[in-house]
Amino acid sequence: MNIKQIHHVAYRCRDAKETVEFYQHYLNMDFILAISEDKVPSTREPDPYMHLFMDAGNGNILAFFELPNSPEMGSDPNTPAWVQHIAFELESEEALLDAKAELEAKGLEVVGPTNHEIIKSIYFFDPNGHRLELTVRTDKPGQIDRLHALAPEMLEAWSKTKKAVDHAAWLHADEFAG
Repeated sequence: MNIKQIHHVAYRCRDAKETVEFYQHYLNMDFILAISEDKVPSTREPDPYMHLFMDAGNGNILAFFELPNSPEMGSDPNTPAWVQHIAFELESEEALLDAKAELEAKGLEVVGPTNHEIIKSIYFFDPNGHRLELTVRTDKPGQIDRLHALAPEMLEAWSKTKKAVDHAAWLHADEFAG
């Protein structure tokens, strides 16, 4: 198997029209298409839905389902709100700061920018309660390669202890930081 790319990622929404308008207004995404049926194609279960597709740039598609006959959507009470999120990459730190100013001018509460050393990010919520992140790469030469090389060792250490590992502490401390 050779995966080409993610075709789309789908989330639930409370209101299809409100969701499309939010992503158009705040993130300038084009509304690509909608599909609506009375039965789920894969299971043939009767369950009317509206399935929306938004252009997230470079062939990436963000999709949503409105499910009017299902119980009201909520969030996982056992998962902190900051964990599950959708991140979109911008082209520069200037674009990130401009986006923050634009979103705040449009009335959204925005957290950040937060410096993660290899990226800087801002965070806010859509009307469905999904946390969104706008990010820009700020990695310095060699950082990503070094993190990639450490990833298996970090995962193994985490798997054994379930405690934070310090294999990448250099990211905040050594010649790569700053």
